Amino acid sequence: MTTPTPPVILVGLDGFGWDFLEAAETPNLDALIARGVRAEWLVPIFPTKTFPNHYSIVTGLYAEQHGIVSNNMYDPDFGERFSLGNRAAVQDGRWWEGEPVWVTAEKAGLIAAAFFWPGTEADIQGIRPTYWYPYVHRTPHDERVDQVLTWLDLPDGERPALITTYFADVDEAAHTFGVDAPETLAAIQAVDRAIGRLVRGLEQRGLDNRVNMVLVSDHGMASRSRDRVIFLDDLVDLADIEVIDWSPVAAMRPHAGREDEVYERLHGAHPNVQVYRKAEIPERWHYRDHRRIQPILAVADEGWVISTREYFATHPTAYRGATHGYDNTAQTMQATFIAVGPAFSRGIVVPPFQNIHVYELLCYLLEIEPAPNDGSLDSVRVLLRE
Repeated sequence: MTTPTPPVILVGLDGFGWDFLEAAETPNLDALIARGVRAEWLVPIFPTKTFPNHYSIVTGLYAEQHGIVSNNMYDPDFGERFSLGNRAAVQDGRWWEGEPVWVTAEKAGLIAAAFFWPGTEADIQGIRPTYWYPYVHRTPHDERVDQVLTWLDLPDGERPALITTYFADVDEAAHTFGVDAPETLAAIQAVDRAIGRLVRGLEQRGLDNRVNMVLVSDHGMASRSRDRVIFLDDLVDLADIEVIDWSPVAAMRPHAGREDEVYERLHGAHPNVQVYRKAEIPERWHYRDHRRIQPILAVADEGWVISTREYFATHPTAYRGATHGYDNTAQTMQATFIAVGPAFSRGIVVPPFQNIHVYELLCYLLEIEPAPNDGSLDSVRVLLRE
């Protein structure tokens, strides 16, 4: 195997909204932006959830193409459910369609390494990254960063060409406390310090101008409230449906013979939720043509949530803080993109672009042929040096 120069480091910043750079002091990210390139924001795919968007970033595919249609799914062919906490499903390559960049790289004879990224634990097309770790949520930042640097210390023939890592702190804090809470600002700063540790490690190795680093987030965050709750059981008999995913996009599988009645009861029943049959889902979401997309979809308006009376009454702290999953054009859902390295322009801000174009960019940086995808390199050439 050969390692191209320079290596590529892909960093996932879960829940790091496009505007979070202004919310807290982020000196390390600011320094990267000053010598690199930033998008005004990065446009996520629908639904604006963690797994679908992280996987679109690395495949260049919309959810209906790569099959990770939400964080919680049901596959009628498998007769099985998928959720983030279902370790067997997360590590099962059957769920992960399309071709992620680490598979493209390994197929091209490069070495890939992952200290976390959705999909890297699974055997996809019979391939995993050469180096990978099963996800452990509480793994310290320093451990993640130091392993990235250790991989870069390996000799030729063992050193990865592509390295991924991932930080979930901002998403977790914003969900629990809200977008403007001190705990969320502290999480932003903690992630910034981790990036600073990574940059200092590169500088100590003389690699700070010889590595291309791409930092992306999956979505932003919108404030929610217990005053903005849509009670599904007020609108439809829950005995008529199986709810695969709840909020803010309720994916419903009506029982046999009940689909028409369920749709009629839900459609137009609440002013802050839009209800669609699968074939009627807006084309701009690219969210119709997969068996895991359920027959009826209820999409809450930005800031609203979908629940039941019982859950609401028995979970008094639920629906505080912030959430995501809404229409991917909502400004609060927009994500972050920063890149720095010898391939990139310096000190510029570019207009927003869709995250499906990042895969083509990564393949360009690695000098490998991309698999078929929904993105295009032309959409992100503005990032690159002449």
